[in-house]
Amino acid sequence: MLGIMNADTAPSTEPGRFGAKDINDLTWNNLMAAYACTECGRCTSECPANLTGKKLSPRKIMMDTRDRMEDVRRSISQGGPGLQDGKTLLGDYITKEEINACTSCNACVEACPAMINPLEIILELRRYVAMEESGSPASWNSMFQNIETSFAPWKFSPGDRFKWADEIKRK
Repeated sequence: MLGIMNADTAPSTEPGRFGAKDINDLTWNNLMAAYACTECGRCTSECPANLTGKKLSPRKIMMDTRDRMEDVRRSISQGGPGLQDGKTLLGDYITKEEINACTSCNACVEACPAMINPLEIILELRRYVAMEESGSPASWNSMFQNIETSFAPWKFSPGDRFKWADEIKRK
């Protein structure tokens, strides 16, 4: 019956979380994509971060997400703690080094024959690190500060932003 709430369906008074730390923070579409991945590896073979030797593998991101879901499912089916097993997707399965290596170029998405988007999961994990843990790399923090103060990643005031164009016109 609609309108009846019990302890399981009552709205949470806990504030929401920015980004994703574990599988319960991802959308159902992200989770289904992890199961739909055929593990062909085309995403990783096109990834510029992977091609330059960085630790990122979009295929591994999808496999780690699926592995985490399977571990939680197995735990629940055996009467275990499920999500409260002391592990999380970020940290125990996927490292910060992996998500920070991503250039957000979308090559993995374009290469996927099944139209799976590992970039969404990477960005949600990265959003959690930046917004909830304040754990972004130090080199990014100056860019974030410039965006807050100058509305652009560069350290120019909005009024001075196009002075370079005026200088080119004079030449």
